[in-house]
Amino acid sequence: MSHKLTKLLSGKHAVVTGGLGFIGSNLVHALIDIGAYVTVIDSLDPRSGGDIANIQGVEDKVDLVSADICEFESVASVVQNASHVFHCAAHTSHPYSMRDPQLDVSVNCIGTLNVLESVRRLRPNAKMVYVGTSTQIGPMTSSPITESHRVAPVDIYSANKAAAEYYCKIYANAHDIDVNVVRLPNVYGPRANIKSPDFGFINYFIGLALNGQSLTIYGDGLQLRSVLYVKDAIEALILASCSKTTGEVWFAANENSISVNELARSIVAACGSGEIVNVEWPDDRKRIDVGDIVIDCSKIGGDLDWSPKVSLEDGLRNTVKYWESVTQ
Repeated sequence: MSHKLTKLLSGKHAVVTGGLGFIGSNLVHALIDIGAYVTVIDSLDPRSGGDIANIQGVEDKVDLVSADICEFESVASVVQNASHVFHCAAHTSHPYSMRDPQLDVSVNCIGTLNVLESVRRLRPNAKMVYVGTSTQIGPMTSSPITESHRVAPVDIYSANKAAAEYYCKIYANAHDIDVNVVRLPNVYGPRANIKSPDFGFINYFIGLALNGQSLTIYGDGLQLRSVLYVKDAIEALILASCSKTTGEVWFAANENSISVNELARSIVAACGSGEIVNVEWPDDRKRIDVGDIVIDCSKIGGDLDWSPKVSLEDGLRNTVKYWESVTQ
């Protein structure tokens, strides 16, 4: 992390919701590395992918609160002393959100409102960052996608994430809450849940390949995806938390989109095992697929001087090394 960010966040009190999850825990490690005091709130709901092992090595430096963001008082208790709030907690599965939309709306909408309302009431001068998603855009109507592209989600998860983003904009405008949004694409890397497709297909593919299993691709596999190594995602979140602007939305992604087939081949090569199988689209999955994703990140580059630094090859190599080290 840059010296500038270390100087800005050293000694600050950061709250990370969902800090035992994939993105949240990597953020926790980064914040501690740059000298911040960190409080984590996480319910360890198995449907959301958190793992206490994700803060191994820094657990003695983390104030861990086991609680649900759907409970306002729990959120308020951790926010009341924060200078920075990173809202990473979420229910992340597209298919599961279609099966249990009430759960998804409770976590992704009510939970976000609890965080915003806690900041408004107790820490109105805190800087907040909300982790958004590129999938809320829905099918591309123009390429590449920019922040001004229409929002037309095709599944419940993406619709609720879009609603939560609107809540952030409303609180920024109506209540002067210092909140910005970073929309992330398919993020991969260490500390992800690699045992279930509910927490990102790239990380699941990595888990399958590491175990020598088949990687199942729906359709011809030519659909394009934007991917991002988790370290680059974390840098974007921290830069957003240090921005002097508020109510902004940025895409943080790799502009060089890659087909699912090519991505699967790269994963198999990095893991040294696994095979690729193409099957017909299941009807329920085809109905919520967004097609190609190609993202223009010029706005975040101009506003925050951010760009991805880790190549897919290096990111996959780092991820494989991580999993080899924790399974030895």
